[in-house]
Amino acid sequence: MFTGIVEELGEIVAIEHLGDASRFQVRGPVVTEGAKHGDSIAVNGVCLTVVDLIEDAEGTRFSADVMAETLGRSSLGALDIGSRVNLERPMALGGRLGGHIVQGHVDGTGAIVDRKLSEHWEIVKISLPAELSRYVVEKGSITVDGISLTVVDAGFDYFTVSLIPTTLALTTLGVKQAGDPVNLEVDVLAKYIERLLGRDNAPQGNGLQGNGLQSNGPQADALRNNGLLDNGTQDKEATA
Repeated sequence: MFTGIVEELGEIVAIEHLGDASRFQVRGPVVTEGAKHGDSIAVNGVCLTVVDLIEDAEGTRFSADVMAETLGRSSLGALDIGSRVNLERPMALGGRLGGHIVQGHVDGTGAIVDRKLSEHWEIVKISLPAELSRYVVEKGSITVDGISLTVVDAGFDYFTVSLIPTTLALTTLGVKQAGDPVNLEVDVLAKYIERLLGRDNAPQGNGLQGNGLQSNGPQADALRNNGLLDNGTQDKEATA
């Protein structure tokens, strides 16, 4: 588990294409300190497994295999040699949860839409896939390229974040421009809540039958109160 607090800006130093996968070599002297084969390191928010550690005159780098599923679901496939990447090691047991719970499992990608410079911070607008919009709320948490951020404004197909000078200086968001892709991971707690309420497996327009929930119970009431279920099912049963 990660927290979305970037430890250093690393660099892609080599990419080996392996047909249905790629092997990346990433330079990161901070995150490789004490690392060993099999450890996890988040690269732009994607949890990768260390394969090898390589020492050279410029420091330590690690290699990691990235399968086709990850390349297709994330923005890692768009990286080139020389690309800067956000790096974070997993949180140690008993460590401080500086950001929020981050799994390193990317849910989708967005793109930088616009940047507005203020006196002491910068407001960045990022596009949002429609299927993820229900998990993004104002003042909630979202992970962008591995960075734990607070949502300022949440629209159906976009959201905005405010970036302080530290975030701009120490992460890739300080240099990304309009059109650049970013990895997105929504708050996993929101997905668990949705699953428990029964929406995930239910047929469209009916939050009940897919999981065997009672149409007149407290779970159904919670769904209706949050706009996830209309009164059609209840009305039909009342007149049956």
